[in-house]
Amino acid sequence: MSSLVLAGALAVPFPTDACTGITLKSKDGVTVVARTIEWSGGNLNSQYVVVPHGHVRRSYTPDGGMNGMRFKARYGYVGFAVEQEEFIAEGLNEAGLSAGLFYFPKAGEYQPYDPAEQSRSIADLQLVSYVLGECSTVDEVKAAVSKVRITTIDPQALTVHWRFADTSGRQLVLEVIEGVPRFYENQLGVLTNSPGFEWHLTNLNNYVNLFPGSAPEHPFGNIGLAPLGGGSGFLGLPGDFTPPSRFVRAAFFQTTAPQRATAFESVLQCFHILNNFDIPIGVQYAEGETPADIPSATQWTAATDMTHRMLYYRTMYNSTIRSIDLRSIDFSKVKYRAKPLDAVKSQAVEAIVVE
Repeated sequence: MSSLVLAGALAVPFPTDACTGITLKSKDGVTVVARTIEWSGGNLNSQYVVVPHGHVRRSYTPDGGMNGMRFKARYGYVGFAVEQEEFIAEGLNEAGLSAGLFYFPKAGEYQPYDPAEQSRSIADLQLVSYVLGECSTVDEVKAAVSKVRITTIDPQALTVHWRFADTSGRQLVLEVIEGVPRFYENQLGVLTNSPGFEWHLTNLNNYVNLFPGSAPEHPFGNIGLAPLGGGSGFLGLPGDFTPPSRFVRAAFFQTTAPQRATAFESVLQCFHILNNFDIPIGVQYAEGETPADIPSATQWTAATDMTHRMLYYRTMYNSTIRSIDLRSIDFSKVKYRAKPLDAVKSQAVEAIVVE
């Protein structure tokens, strides 16, 4: 699929806006960020991309070519790309900076593309690549974004917003509203999709009555009421797959999760929490419509340990968690490469032999 075809696909009013991001911090002080990525229109053919020092890219523009900003990787990084290897949706660089994009339809608005500014114009789907190659901290991300004009490949395509985090545990959300880049400190560590980040934080106040554990038994007229099972304190937690409901669920699941001792335990806990956000392919279609030939709308789930420079992922085809250790990569010598997330699109099953 070409860049323009992908951008055109993103312009279709299709239920695609379903990325969910969370953050956990282990007792040893390590911050782990994790997220899902959804697309129900077909296989995103996702790849992991290894980018060495000095690798040069050019941005796509609405003109139809790669004639936008030229950017060169100061830092090496590994990213997970969707459809094309240029479009990194989530990644980590050797300095410990994490960056990812999330769909943000009908809420963001970029500046109109100006051919006179093409030398500093960068496509939204390539901003993660630029930032990972250029920055080591979230403050540097702010400075880098101030130097560019974020544009789109297709003016009709859906917009995105971004999450950036560094080894300090600090996390920023970037949204472009009415052409103006706006950064928000994400102290909660949760992100989904539209509406804007501040709206989601305000909406959490609608669920002030929720609490972990079980509701107490109490009299009710001439009878007594008692919970029918554990977790009744969360009765009323929204269960649908819209971005506001997923934001609320992610916030409560994340906040009530027991703090784990190590980063690796926190990574595993992130995957357990994000199990709750796997979206079955059928719910994305109206009754009678034929779903895409993929097993899940949630195409992959990733977790990032920035301190130890570790990327973890699993996919809709194989739920085995795989890892990439950036510390084992010499980015001054490694060759650029892009490889499928799944070498084989098949779930391994371990047979238990009973003798």
